[in-house]
Amino acid sequence: MHNRRIFMLGATATAAALGLAACGGEGAGSGGPDTDAEPSEQTLGVAMPTETYERWVADGNNIKEGLEEKGFTVDMQYAQDDIPTQQQQIDQMINSGVSALLIASIDGASLSSQLDAAAAAGIPVIAYDRLLTDNENVDFYVTFDNYKVGVNQANALMYGLGLLDQEFEPASDAPEGPLNVELFAGSLDDNNAHLFWEGAIDTLQPYLDDGTLVVPSGQMDIEQAATQRWEQETAQKRMENLLTTHYNGGEELSGVLAPADPLSRGIINALQNSGRGPTIEDGLPIVTGQDAEIASITLIADGVQHSTIFKDTRDLADQAILAAESILKGEDPEANDTETYENGVKVVPAYLLEVQMVLQENYEEIMVDSGYYTPEQVEAGKL
Repeated sequence: MHNRRIFMLGATATAAALGLAACGGEGAGSGGPDTDAEPSEQTLGVAMPTETYERWVADGNNIKEGLEEKGFTVDMQYAQDDIPTQQQQIDQMINSGVSALLIASIDGASLSSQLDAAAAAGIPVIAYDRLLTDNENVDFYVTFDNYKVGVNQANALMYGLGLLDQEFEPASDAPEGPLNVELFAGSLDDNNAHLFWEGAIDTLQPYLDDGTLVVPSGQMDIEQAATQRWEQETAQKRMENLLTTHYNGGEELSGVLAPADPLSRGIINALQNSGRGPTIEDGLPIVTGQDAEIASITLIADGVQHSTIFKDTRDLADQAILAAESILKGEDPEANDTETYENGVKVVPAYLLEVQMVLQENYEEIMVDSGYYTPEQVEAGKL
């Protein structure tokens, strides 16, 4: 897989209108929404995990604005990464009689009683970006191609290390190695973290097997590399511990696989504090990322963070709204993947969106020219 060109990756399946098994049946309870109701007569409950992550604020804003433009009333609540709070918020939405639920979960397996209650009340459920697991009462899933996010991250790492050229094929002047790298993963209670990891490790594995890449810490299982709640401080502390334990004799660290921008920035803080850097040109290891947060885009522009993965939350919100509209009309949402997302009980029909690798050489085109950020925001490193 490492010789494929992967600057932009899309969903693997053809976007065909593949229907749900039973939009008002297996996953939605017996009642279902009032398919004759106007949007102005309907309220959608939107449950978001936290406001401490920039991307979730953007997601929430995009969903709320998009639904309100369609005429819907929106009950949107953030749970600040507290599972009992999210459970209570969704219970309240169900009790208030929302027409449908869009849920970006903190822990995808923690909401079974809420999903059962939604089904009993005839309220359809759309999982937003994070899969809801271990329950049949999930009607649809909108997300990005999460396996390919990991593939992109691994290829970005190898491109930064000089193992791949600009076409993302093996470089003719690639270093022989061994090159020392360390691996970070996301939160184990987030199903996406496992898919990011799988895509990255599958892509890196040939280089790990032939000794081109070496992980001196030996921490190569997702359980060892995981970062609970995707916290920047946790990632920074682990990186500091890795440097102290495995790189205290002058060993060179060439790169770090980081699955999300807050983790990337924590890792970079640890690396810079240890005397590595301050920029890649000055010897800072290659560090990957995800979510194209403004602070990390600025670091990429400045040659500090090597890369990130852009998942356009505007498109994800649009797709979630389309799915909700279809379900509320008694129709089947368009799916382009009906095989991948097995949640422990059922395969949840899904619509997967494209992702893009962002590098210093293309951040302006992808992030600024598209209108996602302004040049002033990139200059300031904040919104």
